[in-house]
Amino acid sequence: MDLQNLRKEIDETDAALVELFRKRMQISRDIVAYKMEHDLPIFHPGREREVLLRVSEQAGEELSTYARVLYGTLMDLSRSYQSRQMNTGSAFVSEIRAAAERTPKLFPETALVACPGVEGSFTQQACDKLFALPNILYFRNFEGVFQAVDQGLCRYGVLPIENSTGGSVNDVYNLMKNYRFHIVGGCKLQVNHNLLARPGVKFSEIREIISHEQAISQCSEFLHAHPEIRVTKYDNTALAAKAVAESDRTDLAAICSHECGALYGLTMVEEHVQNNENNHTRFICISRDLEIYPGANRISLMCATPHKPGALYRLISKFAALGVNLTKLESKPIAGRDFEFMFYLDLEASVWNDEVIHLLAELSHTDEGFVFLGCYHEV
Repeated sequence: MDLQNLRKEIDETDAALVELFRKRMQISRDIVAYKMEHDLPIFHPGREREVLLRVSEQAGEELSTYARVLYGTLMDLSRSYQSRQMNTGSAFVSEIRAAAERTPKLFPETALVACPGVEGSFTQQACDKLFALPNILYFRNFEGVFQAVDQGLCRYGVLPIENSTGGSVNDVYNLMKNYRFHIVGGCKLQVNHNLLARPGVKFSEIREIISHEQAISQCSEFLHAHPEIRVTKYDNTALAAKAVAESDRTDLAAICSHECGALYGLTMVEEHVQNNENNHTRFICISRDLEIYPGANRISLMCATPHKPGALYRLISKFAALGVNLTKLESKPIAGRDFEFMFYLDLEASVWNDEVIHLLAELSHTDEGFVFLGCYHEV
């Protein structure tokens, strides 16, 4: 038998499989109607185990594993299809649509905004990029920003979330699970780090450099080239610059923004000391209330998965099936649960897409944990 005939057989088999798939999904729809009428849950683990055991035995030893994967995927699709029928009027969908309807058409030009650090920080620059005329209230650390938004002291807060060189800002991710907030906007900022010191100080005199740990990470090559200089972590790059300005030491310098020089009377010792000239940081704008502005095209969420093989794959495959691009996947341990993790995901998608919002509604019913962080636009 030649290849063309074999391909013809495959095509005929696929056509039969598609018809059987359509029939199976229709039966799934009838089942969900029964479950809704009798107030039964979609997921029946005992039934699924029974099906997987049966088909793996029917497939034979050689194809047993493949059959389990195939039918595991089929049952995932069936649950997703059933969830969509049940979630048409769900509380999650209603909440998202209500938030989108009450959100103003334009992002505010001015507001009271919480920022970490002091004037001259990169977060302040990000704040100025997000808002035309922000009224900024500064806090010493990231947690102060979360607290200000959570307690209603500030309507918004701006925080760094990820750097193209240093990776995720772990302190921010670690705080996310402790506070109630939503992401309503974001921006990307080019970050150039400079070495600044008091006027008249030469590089040969410097014995200590202070800065935020992210800046230190982004300038690691420069710092490693000078092992004789001690490196000390500081709460914020702008706070480090301010500390140098207020010190009488002539052997102290800070890695910070160029703007800090003019603000705090410091001079440039070395310019652009970051590892990569193409160095960018992503910032998020958070609020206590859910706001979804027109043009929102990025979704952020937190989701836990069952502690069993294939669980993360099944989660990601749901988005892949809809053609949704996953741009971020970060895992953090769940306190009190050995080697179980909460996953943070960023998606190129919008809640205006019916398929996406119904998938999110399905995930919102998971027992392991789900938090919708927001749908927003990044500038």
